[in-house]
Amino acid sequence: MVSVTDPQNTAAPAATVYHDQPSANPIKVETRSVSVRYGDTQALHDVSIRIPDRGVTAFIGPSGCGKSTFLRCINRMNDTIDSARVSGSVLIDGEEVNSRAVDPVVLRARVGMVFQKPNPFPKSIYDNVAYGPRIHGLATKREDLDAIVEASLRKAGLWAEVEGRLGMPGTALSGGQQQRLVIARAIAVNPEVILMDEPCSALDPIATARIEELIDELRENYCLIIVTHSMAQAARVSQMTAFFHLGHLVEYGPTEDMFTNPHDARTQDYITGRFG
Repeated sequence: MVSVTDPQNTAAPAATVYHDQPSANPIKVETRSVSVRYGDTQALHDVSIRIPDRGVTAFIGPSGCGKSTFLRCINRMNDTIDSARVSGSVLIDGEEVNSRAVDPVVLRARVGMVFQKPNPFPKSIYDNVAYGPRIHGLATKREDLDAIVEASLRKAGLWAEVEGRLGMPGTALSGGQQQRLVIARAIAVNPEVILMDEPCSALDPIATARIEELIDELRENYCLIIVTHSMAQAARVSQMTAFFHLGHLVEYGPTEDMFTNPHDARTQDYITGRFG
């Protein structure tokens, strides 16, 4: 266990606690002293973390604590916000994603993102999934594209429900089906990392359970990072958990340890409902 002192946090104890990491998988995403400002407001303070491949890492913490801001650093979505200023280093497989040599469009194919509200394109189910492979040149023949669409929908657990009606609008699906369609769209471009920002918050309990089952299936082949306000969901789907508070990474470690034996009083207070 390593403690890293953060001199900028004067309002609360500053140590970030890292548990021993049990994963045998290699590190996929690593950040070093990542900070984010929106104008004069600092939203994130010196976050350093190492996230393993082929597993689920959950980010938890109260609203406004920096979880989503940090998630957007991994695929440079903060680049789209004029007032955002990001410092520090973000590495995927040891390569700096903030380098000027990295094309953000190519990066976002490697690092797919699923948002809080399902956002299918106003296109057919087929064209929603085929869009990415088309623009990235992953398929030159129709039969190749057909194979990618089917494989992606199968991985997203949607093929059996939409086979035979791929020409219908994606927006005509139910909310849970739309979210799985968006996941299929992300998978279609062969990502290495999938980011999920509150992917179940707009869904009913049945649809939520199906998405959680899908997350559990996908972790065998992808690095998944999920932001969630539901501690029960984090406990169910993740192997590693990071707790954020007031823009600081407070504690990070195996999910079971975090929920049964947190090392920081702020983590304990959040998990037990004393604040949040």
